[in-house]
Amino acid sequence: MELTYLGHACVLLKGEKTVLIDPFVPGGNVPKDPDIVAVTHGHADHMGATVSLNRPTVAINELAKYLIAKGVPAEAMNYGGTIGIDGVRFRMVPAVHSSWIEEGGIGCNGGGCAGFVIGMEDKEIYHAGDTALFSDMKLIGELYHPDIALLPIGGRFTMDPADAMIAARYIGAPLVIPIHYNTWPVIAQDPGPFKTALERTTDIRVSILAPGETITV
Repeated sequence: MELTYLGHACVLLKGEKTVLIDPFVPGGNVPKDPDIVAVTHGHADHMGATVSLNRPTVAINELAKYLIAKGVPAEAMNYGGTIGIDGVRFRMVPAVHSSWIEEGGIGCNGGGCAGFVIGMEDKEIYHAGDTALFSDMKLIGELYHPDIALLPIGGRFTMDPADAMIAARYIGAPLVIPIHYNTWPVIAQDPGPFKTALERTTDIRVSILAPGETITV
C-alpha cells in the first residue's frame, strides 16, 4: 500500500482501493476519483472538496447528514463504531477539538470531531484528525494497534510537537508521520526536533513527508 501526504491533513492511501482523508490541499488539487473519502470534521480545511468530489464518504453522524443533503453518498457513524466499505474498515475514534460546518453563510454545528483507524491490506492507519493530547490515546493503541499514526503537530489549534511526542508514546505505532503544520504562519513548526527527540528516546520511527511525497507501507 502507498501513503501519500498531500499537505495539511490530507492523506491518500492507495492499495486495492484509494482512500482520501480530509480532502483539502491549500493551493493545490486533490485526486478527483478516490474510491472512498473520510472526513474527520466539518472545518473547511478538512472537509475541503468533499461535496464537489461526490464520492462515498465516511463522517460523523451530523456531518454525514449534512453531506447527504448536499447529494453526497455519505455513510454516518459515530465514536466506537466500525463500518466496512469495499473491503476497507473504518473505526471512528474520538478527537478533542471543535467542529463547525463553515460552508455558505453563518454555518452550523457539525457534530463532534473524530479520528479514524483505517484497516486496509493488513495495515492499520490511525489519522488523529485535529486534536489535543488526551489520555485515551493509550486505549486507541491498546485496542487497535496502529501500524502508522498520522499526528498533528502545528500547535494553536491542535497538539504541538511536545504534546505529540506524548501522544506517539501513548499510541505506540512503530511509524509516526506529522501532519497539520506549516500550512500557515500560525501553525509553523520545524518537525526535525520532533523526529530527533522521539527517535532518540523510543523505538518509534518518524517519517517527515513533503507535500506530494509518497512512501510504501
